[in-house]
Amino acid sequence: MKVAYIFSTQGHSVSFKLAKMILPQLEEGTHGVEVVGMFFFEDNNYVLQQGNPIGERLAALANSKGMLLMGCDQCCEEREIEDGLVEGAVIGCFPKLYSALSGNMPDQIITL
Repeated sequence: MKVAYIFSTQGHSVSFKLAKMILPQLEEGTHGVEVVGMFFFEDNNYVLQQGNPIGERLAALANSKGMLLMGCDQCCEEREIEDGLVEGAVIGCFPKLYSALSGNMPDQIITL
């Protein structure tokens, strides 16, 4: 099964759920599903900044697995980080997310 994650809630969705649970499972190959993409809203986009340890691990994983990393364009621009994202991460809005995933469509989209 293929899934995509949307990180929309503030708080521990990225720092705990992604960094402590999902990312280690993906790195170990024990997550149980193929993650084809991740989309980030609001402050969750800071994880995609160059130099962020979680973001750098995600970028390496995305590069090796062909996984999409996308930040909300307006959220990245508001935080003035659109020009400093980890390698391979892109910014866009939902229409761009849909088209970016269209070649590797997920079976489920999970919002955290």
